[in-house]
Amino acid sequence: MTLVRWSPLGLTSSRTRDDVDRLLDTFFTTGPARFAPAVDVHETADAFVVRLDLPGISPQDVQVRLEGDTLSIRGERKSEHQESQGPLLRSERFTGRFERSFTLAARVQSDRVTATSKDGVLEIRVPKAEEAKVREIPVQSA
Repeated sequence: MTLVRWSPLGLTSSRTRDDVDRLLDTFFTTGPARFAPAVDVHETADAFVVRLDLPGISPQDVQVRLEGDTLSIRGERKSEHQESQGPLLRSERFTGRFERSFTLAARVQSDRVTATSKDGVLEIRVPKAEEAKVREIPVQSA
């Protein structure tokens, strides 16, 4: 039996929910739109794997924290435009600070977390604690 999260709008796809959430954020946010990098979160038998799209953001401008069961990623995309380059005619790339947080559903090994950046993608691996891993137990005949 698969559990499906109830949605008052009838949205069953998490991608669709994310798209609607982003759309609503743009209507109800005052001031400039905020930057929130796209994220994929996967769970394997041994770890949680989080990937964020951070093109143009230096690893030095990103902070990764694990506090209890909450993984937080903060950073900033800085503007590359300089007035000496002439007036900015159009800007569709978001700049500014961002923060994403995720509650992990199992105990983890906080001392073994790794974060690597390659080709504009930040990958964070959070290994599960031994007691949180699924173990197969063989059944023996009596």
